[in-house]
Parts: sequence; C-alpha cells; structure tokens
Amino acid sequence: MKSKIHPEYKTVKVHCACGATWTTRSTKGSELRLEICSSCHPFFTGKQKLVDSAGRVERYTRKYGKKKSSDAQA
Repeated sequence: MKSKIHPEYKTVKVHCACGATWTTRSTKGSELRLEICSSCHPFFTGKQKLVDSAGRVERYTRKYGKKKSSDAQA
C-alpha cells in the first residue's frame, strides 16, 4: 500500500434509532447515527412491518382481494 493516500480509520460509536449502540471503525471520524440497523430491520428480525400510507394497502385489497363466490359463477 502506498503511504499518505489512504484515509485514516478511526474508532467511532454508532447509535441507532432503536437504541442499539456499538463501536466500529470508519473513515468519517465522528459518531454515526442510523435510522435502522440489523437489530430492528424486518429482514433480520423476521417481523414484517406493513406501513400503510394513505390507505393504499386497503385500497389494493379491495380492488384485487378475494372475489366473492357469486362472481366466479357468472
């Protein structure tokens, strides 16, 4: 490695919105604040949060949801 061309890695403290904190190394040099981490992300926790913005999910289920059996016979 060439000297004086690589950024310096410093130990920084990371804070997540869920309250989790840990230390890591980064070139940023100051503390990091995250909105989501592996302790609260739905992919890692297995808990799926469905965020309904402006009733879009409800509108979708009304439009494309299960049809009544009387519709199938017609």
